[in-house]
Amino acid sequence: MNEENCAQSEVEREKLPPICHTSPTMDLGRGAKQPFPSLSTFISSLNQRRETGGRFSVGTNQCLPGGRHGRELPPICSDVRQKQRISIDTLPPEVKAPFPSEPVIPLRTKTIKEFQEDMERATTSGDWRDVRDFYLTTFDSFLEINAAFKREANAPFNTIEDSGVNSKFLNAVYDALLCTPQDIQKSVLKGIINSLLREWKGPRTKDDLRAYFILVQNPQYSSTSTYVIYAHLLRQIAGLSEADHHFLVHWFKKLSPRRFRQLVERFLHFISTRLLPAPPDELPPLTRCSWWIPAATKVLALFNAANSISTPPIMSFTDFYNITLDHIDIMEQYRTWQSHGNSNKFSFCQFPFILSTVVKKAIIQRDSEQQMISMARQSLVNKVSRRQRVDMNLLFLNIKVRRAQLLSDSLDELSRKRADLKKKLKVTFVGEAGLDMGGLTKEWFLLLVRQIFHIDYGMFTYLKDSRCHWFSSWKCDNYSEFQLVGTLMGLAVYNSIALDIHFPPYCYKKLLTPPIVPCDQNTPIGMATATLGDLQQVMPDLAHGLGELLCYEGNVEEDFYLTFQVFQEELGVVRSYNLKPGGDKIPVNKQNRKEYVQLYAGFLLNKSIYKQFAAFYRGFHSVCASDALMLLRPEEVEMLVCGSPELDMSTLQRAAQYEGYSKADLTVRCFWDVVLDFPLELQKKLLHFATGSDRVPVGGLADLNFKIAKIDVSTDWLPISHTCFNQICLPPYKSRKELKQKLTIAISNAEGFGLE
Repeated sequence: MNEENCAQSEVEREKLPPICHTSPTMDLGRGAKQPFPSLSTFISSLNQRRETGGRFSVGTNQCLPGGRHGRELPPICSDVRQKQRISIDTLPPEVKAPFPSEPVIPLRTKTIKEFQEDMERATTSGDWRDVRDFYLTTFDSFLEINAAFKREANAPFNTIEDSGVNSKFLNAVYDALLCTPQDIQKSVLKGIINSLLREWKGPRTKDDLRAYFILVQNPQYSSTSTYVIYAHLLRQIAGLSEADHHFLVHWFKKLSPRRFRQLVERFLHFISTRLLPAPPDELPPLTRCSWWIPAATKVLALFNAANSISTPPIMSFTDFYNITLDHIDIMEQYRTWQSHGNSNKFSFCQFPFILSTVVKKAIIQRDSEQQMISMARQSLVNKVSRRQRVDMNLLFLNIKVRRAQLLSDSLDELSRKRADLKKKLKVTFVGEAGLDMGGLTKEWFLLLVRQIFHIDYGMFTYLKDSRCHWFSSWKCDNYSEFQLVGTLMGLAVYNSIALDIHFPPYCYKKLLTPPIVPCDQNTPIGMATATLGDLQQVMPDLAHGLGELLCYEGNVEEDFYLTFQVFQEELGVVRSYNLKPGGDKIPVNKQNRKEYVQLYAGFLLNKSIYKQFAAFYRGFHSVCASDALMLLRPEEVEMLVCGSPELDMSTLQRAAQYEGYSKADLTVRCFWDVVLDFPLELQKKLLHFATGSDRVPVGGLADLNFKIAKIDVSTDWLPISHTCFNQICLPPYKSRKELKQKLTIAISNAEGFGLE
């Protein structure tokens, strides 16, 4: 199998052209050591190559210190490389020649112990000659890098599972590097420049990939003074073939978690620094190095891929967020992505893993607002064109409900007004004077969700073990109510309302399968791949039992006596279903038990509830149909629907604003003393009382714009709230006891009445 992989890799390499071309007058052979005494020589080399029309692999669009910059060329990406690709088979026979044989890596025998002894002697005596010679030689070329750090100099190591790098020695060398004198550190950087400038005769080898794998771990790139070199290294890595990237991804995932995290943080810092304005003497002008950020983001994508295929992930997916992007014009990036997709035109939306949930929420919100404006404008134009009287209510999705008939009225209103779903939502409770500026809408969602998910309603089953709701598998002739529930959830996202819904994460995975509704009505929807881990989220006890089946050492067929058949109770009747044709006659044994578990999980999470979930899926996407959904992970959809799971009142205290009070006033100090001592249940009631929802918005309580206002009335009054403005009004209570008593009464009786 390894020989086949090697042969396939060789075929892939033969399809690729040389990464760079240099002038024949410049003899920079791979094996020969070239003197590179200063950065000025590097600049001279660039100028000479530009004048002779040569090209080199560090990339175009050079940005160098001292104000000397190369000409602006488009960034190299996989599509451009494809267009420039030349196969040797297309050349005339007289110019065909075999690629030169791979150079033999010189043998280097220095061990970790010997290196550490050299460092100790140098630190004690101040004589750094041996250490200087080691670093100067090691980083002079890709060959020398492999000679120093490859476990066996001329062994192939052509598998994704083993990079062949002596990681302990590499870590020791890099850990010691920043403790050496400045001249040694500069010599390493010059050696890297030398390596990156060398002419490459033929396609990349695995030793070249190994050199990139080693160089990208260099800790010197944390300094902005090295960013020019770092950028060129990243550009070369980003420009490698997809097959080479595949190797690097698997090698990256073998890094220790600490070093993996350090590299990710270095990429993010590099991108943030380049995004922000920099002094002219620190970094080249942004217009001259526009390719820096795309190159770094593409390499960061390799680390994200490595993290995704690791079990468990090395880092949380949120650790890849770049918070600096929260403060740029993300809609320009979004429009670029919509217009150009994943083509050569770079946009951060091509790499959504780097965008925080706050940014993605902003994109969806702005996209929703544009759709709302478009729908309202169309309704207005239709009225005017027919010479009809314009009623401002036509600009909104107006829902009128009775509290006593909340569920039936709501579902009836949504059914009748499907054409208005993408308008701004406004809710009116019949017989109440509240004017909806946002607060009534939040309360409507809150009360409606409670009723829909009540066990007596029967649409969803509450699973105590997983503490979540799941779709009932009962069969019926009409699944329109599931569609209306999906519509309700879509409306909440569309109108930026967080819901108290407890679906397992797998539900949101299904909701994004696919993220855009297919045009073909026969295309399956919501059929996400189901694993034992997914089943664990919904039915942990059953998943545990199936896990034991997979690990059982005895006779599976005789001891378990199972067939490819499952039984389900539906409305008091037990029904049987075959997991595959003739499944009731196929016994489960050691050979097929894995298939049995996969089919079982797939049946419970997909097939048995297909019609219910398909209706739910269509309802959600009827409101939230947007390209922005393609940017989201299932966990992020859950956060948009349910809000942040963290209820931290100390964060709310720090972000609170005051009107008529200051934070030093007695009433305010008593208020926070009481609230911070409240149990979680009362804290949620306070949030509901003040905002109309007990859910924390995406971005946390700091984004809530919570305000405490003074109301000059008797202290016999209870606190009041304006939920549309996230505001609570407090009379000037004089004691903690009095404030706690009045506040508890108010927040415990906050439904209906005069709530706004």
